[in-house]
Amino acid sequence: MLGAIIGDIAGSAFEFHGIKTKDFPLFGDHQGEKCRFTDDSAMTLAVAKAILVSAPDGHDLADCAETWMRRIGQRYPDCGFGGRFHRWLFAETPAPYGSYGNGSAMRVSPAAWAAGSLEEALRLSDAVTAVTHDHPEGMKGARAVTACIYLARTGADKAAIRDHVREHYYPLSRTLAEIRPGYRFEVSCQKSVPEAIQAFLEAESFEDALRNAISLGGDSDTQAAIAGSIAGPYFGIPERLRQRALGFLPEELQGIVSQFEARFGADKGAE
Repeated sequence: MLGAIIGDIAGSAFEFHGIKTKDFPLFGDHQGEKCRFTDDSAMTLAVAKAILVSAPDGHDLADCAETWMRRIGQRYPDCGFGGRFHRWLFAETPAPYGSYGNGSAMRVSPAAWAAGSLEEALRLSDAVTAVTHDHPEGMKGARAVTACIYLARTGADKAAIRDHVREHYYPLSRTLAEIRPGYRFEVSCQKSVPEAIQAFLEAESFEDALRNAISLGGDSDTQAAIAGSIAGPYFGIPERLRQRALGFLPEELQGIVSQFEARFGADKGAE
């Protein structure tokens, strides 16, 4: 889960001023934009909190997800929410709005960590996704990322993860070198989640996965959050990056990280 938060923060300075190189200072400023936590981190931690407080059988998880996404989102209304999601946060009677945006995929990592099987992970993913992103592509994007994270944290290698995605979700037919030149800012699941997964698949380390995702020049914070959420359990997270990222979070959000990791485990360390 922390891999998503680190990716979000690292990519935040490049969200609206994309780059096409991997050579940049991690957590550095870019064209006047400073790194920060965004809606990606806030909603990842809202999902984590919802899982923590939901019933053991998960029957109330969707309700808990709605409650905590709105509670945390209303507390941090200026952290980068899209227009429709912002309206959902403050609606008197919130309802799913058919989104296929990549917001479903960037926030779903806690579902993969809390589950004891791939089937359970996908069930949890569906529950926390359908409260807003109930379009089939929104649901699929969240499921694809959940599956990748679950497989990574349970010991699958890259070939098995790639094959699973190709069989069930996306063809993954282009390399980063083929994607990068013409790629632009894109927020749909179908045009950003496969690219983020490819950023992980071509990475040599956790940090390299973030640099791959950011260097595409797209929706940098979200694509780095997705790539980081998979790379964290696969490669492990260097302690220096963990501590640096936690320093960007308010104390109450750091508390959710601690509570969730104490119950469900954390990304392993790395050099």
